[in-house]
Amino acid sequence: MFLPQEIIRKKRDAEVLTAEEINFFIQGITTNTVSEGQIAAFAMAIYFNDMTMDERVALTCAMRDSGMVINWEHMNFDGPIVDKHSTGGVGDVTSLMLGPMVAACGGFVPMISGRGLGHTGGTLDKLESIPGYDITPTNEVFGQVTKDAGVAIIGQTGDLAPADKRVYATRDVTATVDNISLITASILSKKLAAGLGSLVMDVKVGSGAFMPTYELSEDLAKSIVAVANGAGTKTTALLTDMNQVLASTAGNALEVREAVRFLTGEYRNPRLYEVTMALCAEMLVLSGLATDTAHGRQRLQDVLDNGKAAECFGKMVAGLNGPTDFVENYDNYLENAEIVKPVFATETGFVNTMDTRDLGMAVVGMGGGRRVASDTIDYAVGLSDMIRLGDQVDNQQPLAVIHARNEEQWEQAAQAVRDAVTIAESKPEATPEVYRQVRPEDI
Repeated sequence: MFLPQEIIRKKRDAEVLTAEEINFFIQGITTNTVSEGQIAAFAMAIYFNDMTMDERVALTCAMRDSGMVINWEHMNFDGPIVDKHSTGGVGDVTSLMLGPMVAACGGFVPMISGRGLGHTGGTLDKLESIPGYDITPTNEVFGQVTKDAGVAIIGQTGDLAPADKRVYATRDVTATVDNISLITASILSKKLAAGLGSLVMDVKVGSGAFMPTYELSEDLAKSIVAVANGAGTKTTALLTDMNQVLASTAGNALEVREAVRFLTGEYRNPRLYEVTMALCAEMLVLSGLATDTAHGRQRLQDVLDNGKAAECFGKMVAGLNGPTDFVENYDNYLENAEIVKPVFATETGFVNTMDTRDLGMAVVGMGGGRRVASDTIDYAVGLSDMIRLGDQVDNQQPLAVIHARNEEQWEQAAQAVRDAVTIAESKPEATPEVYRQVRPEDI
């Protein structure tokens, strides 16, 4: 028999907890026999003394097992179950193309996604800009759409990793969010509860990233790869660039438009293409659907070119109560803002740096994200035609096109965009879209 306070004391004194002690504590969170104060003390003890990899694996598994763990065996999928998770960014619309692309190559992608957090856009908020799209289907519908379309992107249900919800809410108000052990367990407990065969992690680096430095992003990637593999799910990670908006757009309906145009070949932003292809190819290799990344890329290009990826997206939208002709007629369904006009720089030169976080907050400021959880989202507002690092700006080339509801909103967003972008006389050095891969053997 363990006592919660003794487990807290042990971690407070920088001792290593056993898997049994961690399990006991997390079960207590689920059954409400551990108090908010004890969760806060436990999180703070971990924040200061951290956890070994074995402790992180035990914490992740305990939180994963605190609720339902989905088992897909009864669905008889004739391919591997694979998913991707991103630490979030601005214009990071990759999930909307990636799921259908991997599905079109024979994978099954039951993706449980989140809402926007701070400056980062949420996949669920983007999908909810599609009229009728149901992000909270029954488990039966979730499984059936995954089987029929190869992909279903939905929201987290209350019975998946419920302990994480309680722990995160306490961390949020006790300044213990930014600890790699706790972040790792929080991300993976929800993902691994989805019954995946393999997972690819997209860890962002740069001014719009969750982690403030390259080194911390790399540490998080290594932690996630080590812990997920330790918990029995094949996992690798890519470190990708978020020093600028990833897509050409930032904002919910705008990003959905860009995703459909990407899938149909109407327009593909080169940076978005590179990151999406790199993540998808990694997923195909990890799940055995490609022999190597070159083979994976060829398969992915084929399903983009022959329309199969776009077809999978359309099937998913229709299966989750969205329009049956969404891919063909997306512009008839997505909301538009009243004012759509460009913002220009006050000087000429080359785009030198971009505060991507501030650009994300500009979209939030227009109503395209939430300041508090109860805020309603305005799906139409945002930025399109985003300038890229190294591009030349003058009175012909705008920094962005702002989609706003009124002139005052446009003015505020225009000032935020100008403030977030710095102009210099010479081009900056180019940064790679993908910095590196992190595989188990790299740790």
